[in-house]
Amino acid sequence: MSAEATVLAYWAACEARDWERFGTLLADDMVYDLPQTRERIHGRAAYLRFNQEYPGDWHVSVVRAVGDGRRAATLITVTVDGTPTPATTFFDLDESGLIQAITDFWPEPYDPPAGREHLVQRY
Repeated sequence: MSAEATVLAYWAACEARDWERFGTLLADDMVYDLPQTRERIHGRAAYLRFNQEYPGDWHVSVVRAVGDGRRAATLITVTVDGTPTPATTFFDLDESGLIQAITDFWPEPYDPPAGREHLVQRY
């Protein structure tokens, strides 16, 4: 399976709460990083539990996925209790095609600085 197909399967399993399928895509010694909160999770079992116990009524949809060789990236929208939030995720796969490392970025929206209104369109 290509890196892009692997991460699309990952997000599909996540959205379906198919934790058995989700776990088959992860290397035993995988590492999950969240730079904004400076959290790191080591290992498939801990990462599975992290996802299984994640609170709220959340849903994920893939906006874009790209992959090449053993690396892939996705832009997703996660909707929690009706509020959509974009996130960017980077994946590294091991030699057997399992997800070895994940880095998730959950940006907080902010207002742009004044003075560039004539150059941009806000959405």
